[in-house]
Amino acid sequence: MNVYVVLSCSTTVLSRAIRWATGAEFTHAALALDPELEDMFSFGRRRAGNPFVGCFKRERIDDELYRRMPVLPGAVIEVPVTAQQREVVDAQVARFALDSGAYSYNHAGLVGRGSESSTRFVCSEFVYHVLRSAGVCDLGVPRWKVSPQMLLRVPGDMVFRGDLKQYRPLTLDGTRVRIAA
Repeated sequence: MNVYVVLSCSTTVLSRAIRWATGAEFTHAALALDPELEDMFSFGRRRAGNPFVGCFKRERIDDELYRRMPVLPGAVIEVPVTAQQREVVDAQVARFALDSGAYSYNHAGLVGRGSESSTRFVCSEFVYHVLRSAGVCDLGVPRWKVSPQMLLRVPGDMVFRGDLKQYRPLTLDGTRVRIAA
């Protein structure tokens, strides 16, 4: 049983500014519940054109924001979980989805001046919060200090690194699923 940490670095102004300020390879994180990355969740832009209004949302690699980019650099980490941990992860994500209006974007956390809030998150805070709540990992830092780059330390196997638009889940024999064009 697995969940997936999906890291990326878009070409948006905000992403480029974060990368410039931090030197990080990845500037965004999401949590996927399936190897196809169909059920992928994070905190991000409510609308593609406005980086300042963020929310909890379901994401897709073919969302409007990513569709405009010829390449989407990223990585996928397959994180093994027990059945009990998976139940907690699923319940946490369902709670966020059910009460999505109660959550908002942690703008202060975006610039490293945050504090832990029960209702404000940035993308990496959300991913880490869910994994830590389920007992999957503890990176030894407060939730609001976790960056997408730090999520590379989550225990698991990097099953993909490259253009996320080219990502395909592995089959049982270790080959990538082919998708007809």
